[in-house]
Amino acid sequence: MVEVTNESHENPADHQYVVTLDNVAGDAMACTCPHHVHRSAFCKHMAAVENATDNGTLDAFPSEDYEDNAEPEDCDCDGLGGFPCWPCVRTGRKELPN
Repeated sequence: MVEVTNESHENPADHQYVVTLDNVAGDAMACTCPHHVHRSAFCKHMAAVENATDNGTLDAFPSEDYEDNAEPEDCDCDGLGGFPCWPCVRTGRKELPN
């Protein structure tokens, strides 16, 4: 289990979650954030934990070149009932609702 604090919020203490890892593979299996709990979706906290390096640092927003407002190849918005998928949020194409 890895504790994750989302520092991008005004009050990070209200955005602390626990990501559970598979004991064998080390892959993220679950997160206590609302996105994963209510949608059973792979969330940004799980991605951050999987991308963390051995020294505890991570690249939460990998630098990739995207065309402005271009739909990412791995867009999954259609299946989320109006909620934006993480690839669209990460690239700035859509924003998460408050």
